[in-house]
Amino acid sequence: MAVTKDEVKYIASLSKLEFDESELEDFTKEFNQILNYIDKLNELDTENVEPLSHPVEKSNVFREDENIKSVGRPEALKNAPDSSDEYFKVPKVIKSK
Repeated sequence: MAVTKDEVKYIASLSKLEFDESELEDFTKEFNQILNYIDKLNELDTENVEPLSHPVEKSNVFREDENIKSVGRPEALKNAPDSSDEYFKVPKVIKSK
């Protein structure tokens, strides 16, 4: 199955994207390469292969939730270079035009 340039234009319009002619040609080639690769994968014999949910067979290890005492506000702010009574003060990082 090959993708045409008109189909790429249609997909782009669905995505609200606009491409020039050279980009449309590039995307058409790339889509067709992807489809060719998928066709190649479909040639594999997977008759006796068990389905996987994940390629690495490991189980997640969860820890039990524990209530622990958190750091209080005064203790958290005591090493701050600059703070108010309740907040860290940091330099402004967004420049205005």
